Amino acid sequence: MRPADLAREHGLSTQAVRNYERDGFLPPAERTPSGYRVYTEVHAAALRAFLALIPAHGHSAAGQIMIALHEDEPDTALTIIDRSHLQLLRDRETLDTVRKAVGHLTGDTPEHSAIPRTIGELAHLLRVTPATLRKWEEAGILTPERDRRTGYRVYRADDVRDAELAHLLRRGGYPLGRIATVVEQIRTAGGTDTLSNALDEWQRRLTARGLAMLGGAAALERYLDRY
Repeated sequence: MRPADLAREHGLSTQAVRNYERDGFLPPAERTPSGYRVYTEVHAAALRAFLALIPAHGHSAAGQIMIALHEDEPDTALTIIDRSHLQLLRDRETLDTVRKAVGHLTGDTPEHSAIPRTIGELAHLLRVTPATLRKWEEAGILTPERDRRTGYRVYRADDVRDAELAHLLRRGGYPLGRIATVVEQIRTAGGTDTLSNALDEWQRRLTARGLAMLGGAAALERYLDRY
């Protein structure tokens, strides 16, 4: 098989196939006397496996998995896969935590949230740094009042709610700009429909990634059978 034969199946360029071999994502190809690469079905299976691993584990991790296998380090490859599965589990647990938090956004104010707090007290409550809270304020996520006498920030119940929500969504991988939009719409509309939509989208991403892991594992097994 030629590079073009492998590339055509996936809509890639022949240079991309050569680059994947150069980077160790495919096993080394033999050469003809004139220097042309000769690929086999083993290389085709390797390319299918690598491309299937990308949506499951990310481009970098997919490459590291393939390199480890080609360097005869299967335990290293499996460790990378294990870490990815663990991260997916943590993401699912975080999503569950955020969903539970939605109830408190529309329900009674928790006792700890009703107490006005300084930036240091709120940072301690969330186990983040004051610098993180200031960064969230710059992004428009938090809008604390200022004490007229001292000029210090004062975080009231709504601010604590927004900070807790931001903390949970950051753990879920949401960028600050997206969190600011969610918080602002909840703040102005007084509802959590926007958050619910964001959580549904997050759930769909996690489901898609989990299914991609199944597909990636199947493609990798087929490749290893040939390799």
